[in-house]
Amino acid sequence: MADDLRVGILGYGIGGRVFHAPLVAATPGLTPAVITTSGNAAQARTDHPGAAVVPDADALFARAGDLDLVVVSTPNRTHVPLALRAIEAGLPVVVDKPFAPTAAEAEQVVDAAKAAGVGLTVFQNRRLDSDFLTVRKVLDSGRLGEVFRFESRYDRWVPKPKDNWREFGDPAEAGGLLYDLGAHIVDQALQLFGPVTRVYAEVDRRRAGVQVDDDVFVALHHANGVRSHLWASALAGTLNPRFRVLGERATFTKYGLDVQEPQIKAGMRPGDDGWGVEPAADAGRIGVGSDVKTVPTETGRYEQFYAEVRDALRGEGEFPVDPASSVEALRVIEAAHRSGVEGTVVELKTP
Repeated sequence: MADDLRVGILGYGIGGRVFHAPLVAATPGLTPAVITTSGNAAQARTDHPGAAVVPDADALFARAGDLDLVVVSTPNRTHVPLALRAIEAGLPVVVDKPFAPTAAEAEQVVDAAKAAGVGLTVFQNRRLDSDFLTVRKVLDSGRLGEVFRFESRYDRWVPKPKDNWREFGDPAEAGGLLYDLGAHIVDQALQLFGPVTRVYAEVDRRRAGVQVDDDVFVALHHANGVRSHLWASALAGTLNPRFRVLGERATFTKYGLDVQEPQIKAGMRPGDDGWGVEPAADAGRIGVGSDVKTVPTETGRYEQFYAEVRDALRGEGEFPVDPASSVEALRVIEAAHRSGVEGTVVELKTP
């Protein structure tokens, strides 16, 4: 423990409690040292008895000299000011997604980190989902031939809006599904198929009293010719394919969601038996017509994110997510919002 890199975690809601703190604690060489929370102090002390639990960011930054890394896992509207504060303190920083409410604000953080020579990365953990890793493996295998269409759905059944910042209508909150789940599915499409030249979206509010988008469809035209069709909904009551990838030789279809989030909530941790392993029944299928074969699902590995952060802090590797890629995803999300409002196709310049 004496040689562990000490991590300050801003926020102990779902992000800090379910993802960041458990993954930091499970990473050899890292330890949660300071946790801020205004309402979950008792839980934080129980979960991480070795960490100092403080009420706010001021109290954490008062201990900046004792920290090696800051994690920003607070409401979206605070991501930029807190990330900038960490950079000003000379502390490398992990920012939860969405990186910022706008691409321009995200670029401000990137520029500040570069000017200060401070490490910066974004928690795009779903690049390490079991299902997404499986899609990558299928694409790399060449079994689909030339791919021309990618379909991705992230559906939920939440018929009543929740009273939290993710459902607040103020644009500064960056609420709604396009920023929440869209930050994942847009990022995944960009990771697989590269820059986007055109965006069309249908962005709707379907639940009574809802202030933000809760049913979203986004069509992306990638510079390489692939088209991505992306869905996210809070009103999907039946099981739909998580992924479908169409190629000239075959089609790959995958049902089921990555299990790491529910496993952490249930008390499992990386290294436990069955960690990141999806049910065999959720395995994908590849082929044409009746000639279809099962594709074993890769094991999810969220733990890789903080292992790479640790190595980067030690000067032994790169940070796991280039923040510029999250800036580009925000540009696509902004274009989708504009398309949804105007009912137009929005053209984007490739980087």
